Amino acid sequence: MAFQIILTEVAKKQLDALAARDQAIIEAEIQSKLEHEPSKPTRAIKKLRPNPLAAFELRVGDFRVLYNVDADRLEVVLAIIGQKEGNKLIVEGKEFHGHEGDPAP
Repeated sequence: MAFQIILTEVAKKQLDALAARDQAIIEAEIQSKLEHEPSKPTRAIKKLRPNPLAAFELRVGDFRVLYNVDADRLEVVLAIIGQKEGNKLIVEGKEFHGHEGDPAP
């Protein structure tokens, strides 16, 4: 059974702010990687250390999609979409620290 992909308002805003080409690449990867086994670790999917924001990370080139999985409801909820620059995650033009205790970017 396929999982339903849900974008939070924050994630939708972040995705919409990207170039159309990047949006298309990210959307295609979300569909191909998260629709059937979103919690299975792969080269692109990583389980994160416990934090209040997201349990998993999807790697799409330099982009990162942080998300949660509700296996009972067959839902994948996308929380944050950002771009890696070195060892920093840049979300909406700022370095993201929300996973360190403050869930807001």
